[in-house]
Amino acid sequence: MAKKTEAPTTLTEQQIALLNEETLVLLSTVDAETQTPTVNAISWVKAPSESKVRFSVTNSSRIVTNVKANPRVTLCVIGLETVYSIVGKCTILEEKMEGVAMPLAKIEVDISAVYDSMFWGAKITQEPKFEKTYDLEKAKALDEQVYTAMLK
Repeated sequence: MAKKTEAPTTLTEQQIALLNEETLVLLSTVDAETQTPTVNAISWVKAPSESKVRFSVTNSSRIVTNVKANPRVTLCVIGLETVYSIVGKCTILEEKMEGVAMPLAKIEVDISAVYDSMFWGAKITQEPKFEKTYDLEKAKALDEQVYTAMLK
């Protein structure tokens, strides 16, 4: 029987850099009501260290309700020619971040494992891109507020 290799429990420098760009991240939680896995796309994400990821969502979001009921999550990130699943446990650091115009929660994930989830024999040749569809000046100002508050 082959020995199972342990998954890394921290991010590499390249993974931290990827998460600290404006990267599309898919967040998997367990729905508090139905107990069904659910996936949401999020963009306010930062990796303040090799063992933690922070994200921000509207504090009335179902994500906040789900994390309160079950703090275990998986973040899916596509980049560096592969797909990563970052598994961890959430803590809500702030229900409403100070210094941000919107009512946003700051949530931190303590990483327990980082898996390369890409299927065998392939690589990602183009990373997902997105663009904001509202006032770009307002979007930039809000992003700056959110990222500053997230990293406090």
